[in-house]
Amino acid sequence: MSRRFVDLSITLDPSVITDPPFMRPSIQYQTHADTMAELQTFFPGVTADEVPGGKGFAASETLTLSTHNGTHLDAPWHYHPTMNGGERAITIDEVPLDWCFRPGVKLDLRAMPDGHIVTASEIANALADTGHDLQPLDIVLVNTAAGAALGQPDFLGKGCGIGREATLYLTSRGVRVTGTDAWSWDAPFAHTARRVAESGDTSLIWEGHKAGSEIGYCHMEKMTNLDLLPPTGFLVSCFPAKIKGGSAGWTRAVAIFD
Repeated sequence: MSRRFVDLSITLDPSVITDPPFMRPSIQYQTHADTMAELQTFFPGVTADEVPGGKGFAASETLTLSTHNGTHLDAPWHYHPTMNGGERAITIDEVPLDWCFRPGVKLDLRAMPDGHIVTASEIANALADTGHDLQPLDIVLVNTAAGAALGQPDFLGKGCGIGREATLYLTSRGVRVTGTDAWSWDAPFAHTARRVAESGDTSLIWEGHKAGSEIGYCHMEKMTNLDLLPPTGFLVSCFPAKIKGGSAGWTRAVAIFD
């Protein structure tokens, strides 16, 4: 049986705007010739012209980045020290692999304005539009207006955010992994900061993230190509890098169709 794959992960590229300036990654590239010193630690005296092909040793890259650069999966530990009513929140190396290879459901929220806080009823309506009966451990992906702005100067302020009650609507029904093509699962900070300034209510800060203290869950951020997906009928593979005690892990998220 043939399979089709859709890459849901952005390219890790410091020149593309996907993060605020203070947290952008950097990559140092080394060509084959640049790494001869490393080869000589194992094979003293060997020169580049003696290596097969005369091309030097091996190309290599050294990265300086956060676990939250690129497309990544956030662990419950990222949101709060505890989850599920007081249990220690699990870190990324403790996330069950069973959560990370499951049927996917895509909700099309692109019409919602930037900064809008999605409610539980809006999630229910979007699910009804798909015709899908949500099952425990389904992976729910939200396609927002941010997806089309990837790499543009206004990317960080684009897209709607998933609020506390909307997040709990999903997690109370057994969903343990979600994803968004926006910079954050929550509304962009510029919009949230205005709401907090007007209301004085600091509980609005990261309300979707903080819902993980009530029911532990993971979400992916900075996904891409969600507009290419149908509402249902695909699997999502999103196994995270295994980082000891990590709050997140990079993932090559992929949609798989039979």
